[in-house]
Amino acid sequence: MFGLGTSELLIILLIVIVLFGAGKLPQLGAGLAKGIKNFRSTMSDDDKSAKDDTDASSKKD
Repeated sequence: MFGLGTSELLIILLIVIVLFGAGKLPQLGAGLAKGIKNFRSTMSDDDKSAKDDTDASSKKD
């Protein structure tokens, strides 16, 4: 995963805890999960609309 080992991930986690505090971590995780879910749904909607556009243009011919 991007060349990061266990020790690097622990250091990053420690920095995040120091910056935001342990109480904010669940809120940060939930916000990140919602953002990823929204991004994935938007990308799949774009793929579906692009496929529909190509299907519609091929049927016109």
